[in-house]
Amino acid sequence: MITLYGIPNCDTVKKARDWLTGQGIDYTFHDFKKQGVPEKLLPQWLKTIDKETLINRKGPTWRKLDAAVQASVVDDAAAAQVMLANSSVIKRPVVVWADGVVTVGFKPEEFAARLS
Repeated sequence: MITLYGIPNCDTVKKARDWLTGQGIDYTFHDFKKQGVPEKLLPQWLKTIDKETLINRKGPTWRKLDAAVQASVVDDAAAAQVMLANSSVIKRPVVVWADGVVTVGFKPEEFAARLS
């Protein structure tokens, strides 16, 4: 089963969900706002995806964080704490594919390649 993690009103998450639905692909959607960030999965994500890719340093949530909080993100443990406290700082969507591979973002050609 594919699990797509994100925020429902995020445009990129909407595009990814629409694409999967349009392809007839079954998936589970995990809403960060309602269900929270899955704390037990963060270490796995950070092993697969560099914290610099997983954290959206260009988004408004990051920019609103206190400079000390931003500066504290020096390792995976600190990055995980910031992501747990501020789910909107995570780039979206995070997708855990049926084979366990974790990806971030949405590009139709990359999704298609993952499913072929």
